[in-house]
Amino acid sequence: MQVRAQPAFVLHARAWRETSLIVELLTRDHGRVAVVARGVQGAKRHPLRAALQPLQSIRADFLPRGELARLVQAEALDAGAALQGDALMAAFYVNELVLRLLPRQDPAPDLYARYGELRAELAGPGPLAWTLRRFERDLLELLGYGLPLDESEDGERIDPAARYRLDAERGPVRDRAHDAGSTSGAALLALAADRLPPAEQLAELRSALRGVLQVHLGPQKLKSWGLLSELARLGQD
Repeated sequence: MQVRAQPAFVLHARAWRETSLIVELLTRDHGRVAVVARGVQGAKRHPLRAALQPLQSIRADFLPRGELARLVQAEALDAGAALQGDALMAAFYVNELVLRLLPRQDPAPDLYARYGELRAELAGPGPLAWTLRRFERDLLELLGYGLPLDESEDGERIDPAARYRLDAERGPVRDRAHDAGSTSGAALLALAADRLPPAEQLAELRSALRGVLQVHLGPQKLKSWGLLSELARLGQD
């Protein structure tokens, strides 16, 4: 049965055969859906191409057919997110993260809503690193991987002066040896309270959350992680 007028965000599009695209959508009611957009590539620019750019908010009609649905119609709902530089790279990272962690055809209306909020936040004036850490936290929670950030594995309140390792299964584990890669309790409490921490604590949260995400991603790392690291290195040269 054809799905009609389904709100969605475009996560990714890649060429398929000579004139078509496979487009990954994050839909409101059907989760992540891959659709084939036939005949949209060629010598003449197809009117659908503008609506199928990553980050675009669209309304789509599609006909489900196993793993790949057939796109019938799509229209852009706004002018798209006008992102540049680091904000654009952050958006590509988020899209890759959602593509890797959210199974196809698994309804996730709360994630759809949170992605819409993130899209606006990336275009706003807030600190980009904090925007990403908040989304990573929320994504883990919405996918069922959420961790308590204000209490340790033994149920004790997080000590802001102590150090912890963020374990993907057990949550914060007290690190009395203060090993490299541990996170301050103050940073974890700030994330739990949705309170912007100092820059050094933001860096700690980046490492801690990346470790948790990597467990759920499996052995294959995100391509965007390598690209972001290389850009950071070049910026220091």
